[in-house]
Amino acid sequence: MTADDTPLDVPVAPVGTIDLAVEGMTCASCVARVEKRLNRVPGARATVNLALESAHVELAPAPDGTVPDGAALVAAVQAAGYDATVTARRGSAAAPAPAEAARHAHPGHSAEHPGRTPDAPSTGEHHAGMDPVEHALSGHAMAPGHEMEPDEDTSAPTDARGTDLRRRLRVATVLTVPVLLLSMVPAWQFRGWQWLVAVLALPVATWAAWPFHRAAVRAARHGASTMDTLVSIGIVAATGWSLWALLLGGAGELGMTMTPTLWPAADAGMGSHMPELYFEVAAVVTTFLLAGRYAEHRSRRRAGDALRALLDLGAKDVALLVAGPDGRRAEQRVPVERLRAGDEFAVRPGEKIATDGVVVSGTSAVDTSLLTGEPVPVDVGPGDDVTGATLNTGGHLVVRATKVGDETRLAQIGRLVAAAQTGKAPVQRLADRISAVFVPVVLVLALATLATWLLTGSSVQAAFTAAVAVLIIACPCALGLATPTALLVGTGRGAQLGVLIKGPETLEQTRTVDTVVLDKTGTVTEGRMALVDVLPAAGEDREAVLRLAGAVEGLAEHPIARAVADAAAAVAPAPGTDGVGGDGVAIGSDQVHDFRAEAGHGVSGVVRTAHSGVGLSRRVLVGRPAWLATQGVTPAEDLAERFAAAEADGATAVMVAWDGAARGVLVLRDPVKATSAAAVADLRALGLRPVLLTGDNAGAARAVAREVGIDESDVIAQVLPADKVDVVARLQSEGRRVAMVGDGVNDAAALATADLGLAMGTGTDVAIEAADVTLVRGDLRSAAQAVRLSRRTLRVIKQNLFWAFAYNVAAIPLAALGLLNPMIAGAAMAFSSVLVVTNSLRLRRFA
Repeated sequence: MTADDTPLDVPVAPVGTIDLAVEGMTCASCVARVEKRLNRVPGARATVNLALESAHVELAPAPDGTVPDGAALVAAVQAAGYDATVTARRGSAAAPAPAEAARHAHPGHSAEHPGRTPDAPSTGEHHAGMDPVEHALSGHAMAPGHEMEPDEDTSAPTDARGTDLRRRLRVATVLTVPVLLLSMVPAWQFRGWQWLVAVLALPVATWAAWPFHRAAVRAARHGASTMDTLVSIGIVAATGWSLWALLLGGAGELGMTMTPTLWPAADAGMGSHMPELYFEVAAVVTTFLLAGRYAEHRSRRRAGDALRALLDLGAKDVALLVAGPDGRRAEQRVPVERLRAGDEFAVRPGEKIATDGVVVSGTSAVDTSLLTGEPVPVDVGPGDDVTGATLNTGGHLVVRATKVGDETRLAQIGRLVAAAQTGKAPVQRLADRISAVFVPVVLVLALATLATWLLTGSSVQAAFTAAVAVLIIACPCALGLATPTALLVGTGRGAQLGVLIKGPETLEQTRTVDTVVLDKTGTVTEGRMALVDVLPAAGEDREAVLRLAGAVEGLAEHPIARAVADAAAAVAPAPGTDGVGGDGVAIGSDQVHDFRAEAGHGVSGVVRTAHSGVGLSRRVLVGRPAWLATQGVTPAEDLAERFAAAEADGATAVMVAWDGAARGVLVLRDPVKATSAAAVADLRALGLRPVLLTGDNAGAARAVAREVGIDESDVIAQVLPADKVDVVARLQSEGRRVAMVGDGVNDAAALATADLGLAMGTGTDVAIEAADVTLVRGDLRSAAQAVRLSRRTLRVIKQNLFWAFAYNVAAIPLAALGLLNPMIAGAAMAFSSVLVVTNSLRLRRFA
């Protein structure tokens, strides 16, 4: 079975997943080996990521009906020669056996009552589907009965690993400089210099290069070879040859000098009287490779900064409200992990809200720019939902927790990003397949190079130099980093911009999409009614029509009534400017008496200006003309025509009447979002064809299409929710690659059917789950931004793969022909990896 083969008995829908932190992987060959071993476990389908040094395993029942557990997967990784630790379990994988569950039980918890005692320990692991606690990037979870030392976690890319690499690099650099100078400058070669060079070089070739040797031995123990195998063999060969030459070949004679050549082939036929020393090759190659690994480590840390910063945005502690012995509640400052669903906590001005919840008491303005990108705070009060990690900018709030731990929106965002970075795009699988066979091929090429040089009469020294150069230059670390690093940076940058890409295969899908189907309500429009025009009858005052209609509609609950009341309140003078009467009512304000509402027809009420006399009272009616007729009101012909024209254009209209006559028409629409026209233009600029899809009437749909710049021929109106899937399928049957943008439950099936589903983050959870991409801000311009980011990331991946392939293809023949000194080859190989990672980091500047 190859690295990307899927067992035939694994169904499409997994019953659970397990995430692993894999220790010891250094290249794409390591990835291929671990993935192959994991996929051999019955019921397991694994995706391994080098940049995160993690594995995501989907689980399904094996032929015998059992589902693989974490122990089986860890054993598979260990069989491949690496170490692994379970970091997250979900689905059926999260339900341990009773005995195992007892071992995992936390102090302060009981099987009968899952609640928390006031002094329960901080765990953060109480919810199902998350045992043990998840660390999205590098943290290990604890196995039962195992206590981890602070520096024991070496999964990628951690501070401990960076510290170790930096220490080895510093020592290697200090020792390598004199080795290089003495070996390369004959004038400095004093009597016995070669013995000092040997003493200085051996620690570099052994201790400093130990990470490469350890990885090579681990692979060899399991009958495999990795890119570290090439490095280790090259260093050992150069050091071994030099020791032989020094001790047995005559190069240890005092007074001997050595003049190295930059191009070894130039000296191939000269037959040097004694073998040349290559201590400087082993030392310099080790130092260059350590420098490259350390640069990769730092780059990979930077590449994951977006996700780490995202996960670090949450509050660290919380003012938990705890009942004391006397029944009075008091605040107790505890770590946020102590919170449980149902707990109440206080949030003071300037504090972050600890977790997702609902406001119990208090009012405030909450800065939600973290999740929505909008700078204007949102007013909240009792009954309103709030999201963890958002900032309370105003008053004091008491919040009841509804979601905690990995159920919160912030954790879900982090998990989406981590999952996207752990998966693989088809371009990455190509690199993995090539690297899996590349190392054995290079070993054969190195042996063939050695044999060819010897058979053609060249010196052993020249043959050996060419073979070592082939081993070192061929190490395709850049190939292994080409795709995962770009994915890591691209998806992390997307998260910062409010574009959550659920999987790397989405990057491939965006490349071929040519049609974008846009849901109207809530996607192109605001998804709520708003008053857009007031049409007064001849001789009537526009403000009076709106004011009196707003007074009556203010007592109704219908969306149209709320829109009219809000519009009236926005233009009305502040009440109370003339003082307050003895009854507590502001002088000059509108009072409504005898309010009546007839569902589906209209509302009426007697409106009186407070403290202005009985004669100013009037019965105001707001509704459709047919209902007004039943109330004895017949509108003038011109007003009736204006009403009909508004409805024909897709608007919703109501008439306002008092004193037995119609006084005006109120026109309402679902307003187009301010950014929708620009978003449609952006989509067109990307070569995409926008199609408007809605269940609304054709007039309303055409009006919206005209406003945002969509051709009327691309408007599909009066479509039932179930028929939206058919529309998407029909476009696909015409040969189109369809992206769907929606926000509602009625869009979920179409989002899942489309080649690329994009859900507005302001929409329903069902739509978000069904989509491939979530646009957190609810701004349609993010759809074009998601497409641009995906295409840019794909372009960077292809650039990385090209340079990685081109580098090896061009360099191996040069090394085999003796045109590359092993020292230069090592420097070039390390530089290629840094070049690939640096190219990927350009995505951090995507805007």
